[in-house]
Amino acid sequence: MVPPKRQIGILVASAIVIANMIGTGVFTGAGYQAKYSFQDPWLMMSTWIIGGVIALCGAASYAELGSLMPRAGGEYVYLREAYHPAVGFMSGWVSLVIGFSAPIAAAALFFAQYVAAVFPALGDDVTIKVLACALIIGMAVLHAFDTRVGGRVQTAFTIAKVTLIVVFIGAGLLFGDGDWGHFARHGDGFSTLGTTAGAANYATALMFVSFAYSGWNAAAYIAGEIDRPQRTLPRALLLGAGIVMLLYVLLNLVFLYAVPPEAMAVDPDHQPVGDIAARALFGQGAGDVLSSLIALALVSSVSAMMMAGPRVYATMAADHALPQQLAFYSRRGVPSVAVVVQCVLAIGFAIFSNPDHLVRLVGFTLAAFAALTVGAVFIFRSRGKVSPYRTPGYPITPLAFLALSAWTVYYGARAEPTLTVEIAAMLAVGTVVYLVTARGKARTPIEADE
Repeated sequence: MVPPKRQIGILVASAIVIANMIGTGVFTGAGYQAKYSFQDPWLMMSTWIIGGVIALCGAASYAELGSLMPRAGGEYVYLREAYHPAVGFMSGWVSLVIGFSAPIAAAALFFAQYVAAVFPALGDDVTIKVLACALIIGMAVLHAFDTRVGGRVQTAFTIAKVTLIVVFIGAGLLFGDGDWGHFARHGDGFSTLGTTAGAANYATALMFVSFAYSGWNAAAYIAGEIDRPQRTLPRALLLGAGIVMLLYVLLNLVFLYAVPPEAMAVDPDHQPVGDIAARALFGQGAGDVLSSLIALALVSSVSAMMMAGPRVYATMAADHALPQQLAFYSRRGVPSVAVVVQCVLAIGFAIFSNPDHLVRLVGFTLAAFAALTVGAVFIFRSRGKVSPYRTPGYPITPLAFLALSAWTVYYGARAEPTLTVEIAAMLAVGTVVYLVTARGKARTPIEADE
């Protein structure tokens, strides 16, 4: 087995963070908010600001953990060392089953829907799923070939995607046919947040936003391949999350300038809000062009997640927590078997699920495990573990992340009891897998430190 090479610099690492974050969620989240939660534009905007604060607090905490343990694997490594190998295994299990494969499927499905918005003949459900699966397979082939080539392609896609969003924001505000009067239309407003129903609705909205911001921790998954990780990793996490927060807030401002909330709520599964806004701002012809570019932007998201996820599975396999075949690295430094496994899982989600369900499932699950991981900062400090990078604003920064995440998960569980049952079933299966294949085999925290 060829060990991974440290060949990823700040540009590629930041690009991976940005590309993982900017994707399905920001081009669809406002539509789901309007459909399921509320239609007050200022309340909708506040969720994107709070979601960005959560992401920045999480990125700052992960930066400390990543500098302390600059290995590939992300949460799997941090939770294994902080709590117990079983907790780390569960995190890796969630990443394998939901954390990457489900978002890849969702991004691929929305890619297909944006293509169908431009070419309506491709809009039937079977064709949508075929296009999504074709994209997943194409990106798997790319990232099973070479890390350096995949990284260069990823960087180019990310630059193009950020440029698209900046141009969309600027053109929408300067030349688009929008109406600031949309912000004068209020729903129940902030006064509802004091009620149980209002808090639950806001938490549901934050769940969609959390999905959109998911990926702020992406560079941590490839820490074992980052050059000078103690210096590069914190910068990549914070720079990526900060840029994306700014873009998200401005982009949703443009969406609400383009159309009122009620126009976003038509059918977010089949008519994404990015397409609705583009056509409202620039007309049908220009809307087709922008929808095509958004579809290309979603290709970057699938590519980024296809690059990061397999590193988690390879790390788990190296610790005997998953089949050893997943730990195989090719001569070009790629965990090629893990890439193939993730490809198959993502195709399964694309065929048998729908975007709405995938978004809520991922947002709920990742919020819970990210909170556990941020809590590890307190555990390592209590053990006297000194990281080269220290979380700014400690302990307020991690505490803010924990409080906001716990609030979202609590009300999300109350609002979506079915999701709770599904996640409990997935964890139960993971427990059985751990007891059968991993218990007593994975390295203990003491052995790992040695």
